[in-house]
Amino acid sequence: MGGKKKLGLKQMERVQSRKDDEEKKKKEKAVALSKERKPSGIVPPDPKNEKIVGELKKMRVLTPYAVASRFNIRISAAKDFLEQLEENGVIQLVSGSHNIKIYKAD
Repeated sequence: MGGKKKLGLKQMERVQSRKDDEEKKKKEKAVALSKERKPSGIVPPDPKNEKIVGELKKMRVLTPYAVASRFNIRISAAKDFLEQLEENGVIQLVSGSHNIKIYKAD
């Protein structure tokens, strides 16, 4: 009596082609996202490089996350890099705890 009617051949073809198109778009999107990601570097940049120091001085606040995202390095490498810069006197520690340290350029 009630219930869903059976689809005709032409309607079934349309439904199947739409599903195929959606799956194709999802695969293309997944491939595009995987190509965009680059592995982050382990080695921090040279703290004596004037170009890098100049770029850091443009930033208002220096945190390990900000440096890691700017130079595409790991956060642990960014922490080491900021500590080296502090020892060299390029930046100054503003605030910090055992979790995060905030620096500013001199």
